[in-house]
Amino acid sequence: MKVFLAGGAGYIGSHTALALAEAGYDVVVADDFSNSSPESIRRVEELTGKSIPVVEADLKDAAKTAELLSDGIDCVIHFAGFKAVGESVQKPLEYYRNNLDTTLSLLEGMRKAGVHNIIFSSSATVYGSENEVPLTEQSRKGTCSNPYGWTKHMIEQILTDTAAADPAMHVVLLRYFNPIGAHESGRIGEDPKGIPNNLMPFVTQVAVGKREKLTVFGGDYDTPDGTCLRDYIHVMDLAEGHVKAVQYIEEHGDEFSTEIFNLGTGKPYSVLDIVKTFIRETGADVPYVIGDRRAGDLPALYAKVDKAREVLGWEAKRDLADMCRDSWHWQHDNPDGYR
Repeated sequence: MKVFLAGGAGYIGSHTALALAEAGYDVVVADDFSNSSPESIRRVEELTGKSIPVVEADLKDAAKTAELLSDGIDCVIHFAGFKAVGESVQKPLEYYRNNLDTTLSLLEGMRKAGVHNIIFSSSATVYGSENEVPLTEQSRKGTCSNPYGWTKHMIEQILTDTAAADPAMHVVLLRYFNPIGAHESGRIGEDPKGIPNNLMPFVTQVAVGKREKLTVFGGDYDTPDGTCLRDYIHVMDLAEGHVKAVQYIEEHGDEFSTEIFNLGTGKPYSVLDIVKTFIRETGADVPYVIGDRRAGDLPALYAKVDKAREVLGWEAKRDLADMCRDSWHWQHDNPDGYR
C-alpha cells in the first residue's frame, strides 16, 4: 500500500513516516514547510535506509493535490494544518481558511484520483468541557474553547459526511491526547518555531538554557498536587497507532465508513509529574514557578483507550520516563532543532 502523508514533515508526520517505512509501506510526503523542515524526512531516510519522496506543495491547491494523489496513492493521512491553540485565538480567520481549505482540497483531490481511504489527525480538543473523564469516543463534542479545536471538530464532520455520501469512502478519525517525546535515536523530534505552545518542548528548552524558567499555569486545582492532569502519549506510540489504522483499513475497509479511536495512555499525569520525572530521568535543571490559572484549562483530561486496544490491537508501550528521556535526548543533541 502506498500512503500519502499530507503535512508529513512535521512532528507527528515525520515519526509516522518512519513507523510506516519500517512496517514496509511506501510513503510519500507533501508539505509546504511553513511549520516544518525537509531535514526531518532526510533523517527518517537515514534511520530507515529507505527513500521517501518529498514534495513541497500547498495542499490548498486542489489541482496540484489531485495530481499528487493520482500517482498510485492508496491511503491519505491528513496531518496538514496550523496547530497552535493560542495562535488560533489571535488568528482565527487564518486557522479556518488554512485548515478547512486544505481538507476540502484533499477530499476533492481524492475524489478525482479515485482514492477512498483517509486517516485524520484529530485531537482531544473536540470533546466538550462538560464531559466526565476518562473520555470515550462517545463523549460529547462541540463545545470547543478555541478556533483550533473548532477546526478539528468541523473537519471531523466534513469527513464523516463525505464518507456517508460515498459508500466507497473509508475514514478513520484518530483523536490524540498530548503527544510528547521523540524517536529514541535523538535524530527526529518536536521543533516548534518561536515560543513553544506545549509543555514538554518548553520544559526541554528551559533545561537546555534557551528559556529562563517554566511557568506552571495554576497550582490550586482539585488534583493530587494542584496542577492540571493530562494524558501524555509518546510520539512513537502515536506513530505506531497510525500504522495500525492503515492495517485496519487494509483488512476491514469494506466493513465501515467512519471509525473513531482515542490514542492515549489512559493514565493522567500532572504538570509537576512531568517536570519532576524529567529532572529525575535526565539530571537537567528545570527552574519553575507556579503562576495563575490559564483561561480554558480543565483540571483533568484523559482518555479511555479500550476501543483502540480491542479493535486496532494497539496500546501505548512507552511510559513517562521514556517520554522524558527521549525528549531530552532530542533537545540536547539538537538545541536549535533542525536548523
